[in-house]
Amino acid sequence: MAKAGLIPVVAQDVRTNNVLMLAYADREALAATKRTGLMHYFSRSRNRLWKKGETSGHVQRVVSLHYDCDRDAILARVEQEGPACHRGTYSCFAKGPFAARDVFQELWEVFDDRRRHPKPESYVCGLLAKPDRLLKKVGEEAVEFLLACRGRKRDEIVYEAADLFFHALLALYERRIPLDAVLKELEKRRGNPPHRTKPGGRRGRKN
Repeated sequence: MAKAGLIPVVAQDVRTNNVLMLAYADREALAATKRTGLMHYFSRSRNRLWKKGETSGHVQRVVSLHYDCDRDAILARVEQEGPACHRGTYSCFAKGPFAARDVFQELWEVFDDRRRHPKPESYVCGLLAKPDRLLKKVGEEAVEFLLACRGRKRDEIVYEAADLFFHALLALYERRIPLDAVLKELEKRRGNPPHRTKPGGRRGRKN
């Protein structure tokens, strides 16, 4: 039998605006959320209060809570620690129209995990420990991508592009620059004049 007084809660990643999950909350869960700053829900399967990440450690830190116009649903803007879905994916909707961005976000979570829990055998840890080596890898991968494009073999271009994206994203992470900052910069360029000034006085190009 369903518990009375439940309200649906949509959790949204404050960094990417992607929807992470849908759950339910009651008065007790909302009170615990506001008191602790961590998302709490009511588990219908276990019939009890549930703190997101209580067993996995993948907590959701509350940024803001918003009722809809009828006050019968809540949008929770959160900072997600690790994957949101119990299946280990960034979002419960990871196969939706924003799947590409979700993949980048999942990689970002991997980078964060390697920084917090270093492993001697980890390739990512090795590059994060030596930023100059990381930047050299970005340059090498850029050259390999260019050569693949000149060769015009589709599979090689895709493979080298993936390598370049991976190392460029890791370089952004090492500099503490979120992917969303780059996406916003690309959005700003749409429709701009062709000789837009870059930071530092250099000239940019429009899309």
